[in-house]
Amino acid sequence: MAAGKRLIEVEDLSVKFAMPDGEVTAVNGLSFGLERGQTFGIVGESGSGKSQSMLAMMGLLAINGRASGRALFNDEDLLSMPANLLNRIRGNRIAMIFQDPMTSLNPYLTVERQMTEVLELHKGLTRRSALTLAISTLEQVRIPDAARRIRMYPHEFSGGMRQRIMIAMALLCQPDLLIADEPTTALDVTVQAQTMALLRDLQRDFGTAIMAIILITHDLGVVAGLCDQVMVLYGGRIMEQGSAESIFYRPTHPYTLGLLGAVPKLDHEGERLLAIPGVPPNMAHLPAGCPFSERCTFVMDRCATERPALRQAQGERLEDERVEVLRACHREVVEIAREAERVLR
Repeated sequence: MAAGKRLIEVEDLSVKFAMPDGEVTAVNGLSFGLERGQTFGIVGESGSGKSQSMLAMMGLLAINGRASGRALFNDEDLLSMPANLLNRIRGNRIAMIFQDPMTSLNPYLTVERQMTEVLELHKGLTRRSALTLAISTLEQVRIPDAARRIRMYPHEFSGGMRQRIMIAMALLCQPDLLIADEPTTALDVTVQAQTMALLRDLQRDFGTAIMAIILITHDLGVVAGLCDQVMVLYGGRIMEQGSAESIFYRPTHPYTLGLLGAVPKLDHEGERLLAIPGVPPNMAHLPAGCPFSERCTFVMDRCATERPALRQAQGERLEDERVEVLRACHREVVEIAREAERVLR
């Protein structure tokens, strides 16, 4: 990816929620940057703070939530931006694909109205011009017979087609940044592969100098196949961060090792997966030290009281071929999905 000025620069982002029993910190001190054309993966278990960090940047936190720190988008701080200015950016220069397209799409409006409304609001297009562009965008995301199907309601589409509609809506205004929050949740494996291949193709077609992607996922195969940079979260904190190659080949944090160890290997049939013991922490009662200390197989006495700071590190290359297996699986499923799509056409 071409280097250049960072499109977004997040500094010390924290998210807290006011609860009946006190304040809960869901995200604690995240810092990262992303250049145009890059794909940035955020990985971690449910409840690790992946989605809340992005919702904070978009100004979409629940009413009892508050964010602190800075999130500079083209040198403008999203966290301190007035709502009227942020509304001009959301859905226009920054777009988000949410986990469940069925609940994200309005069941009472046709796809046509939901798409044309975006263009009328952000681009000032007439209804007819907006409809033409909406149909063209649906065709870009490979919705067959788009001119007819755009007049249908969300429930008349399959889960995979609804997700494509969500992607098309996100791309209508040709955003600088696309945030994809678990875009393959509840989809079968083949449709998952089709969706991720579509995102990769669209980023290429839009031009890598234009659109950057933040991908929230728990699927390490997707990360290995698509992402340039990766951030591993646990308990609302960064456990490890770096290039995809360094995270997969030279992991340095026990949590990252645990995630990689839980990946099935094609050449080890019948071998049990190495599950991480225990359960994710209660965010209202995090350990005083490292949040992963209660589940870590390398835990030391000091881990219970000291929170290790992030530092530059160079670990050893993994001796196994886990990354190649992940990438091979991802490529194989993507090719199967593409062939199935060609047949269906």
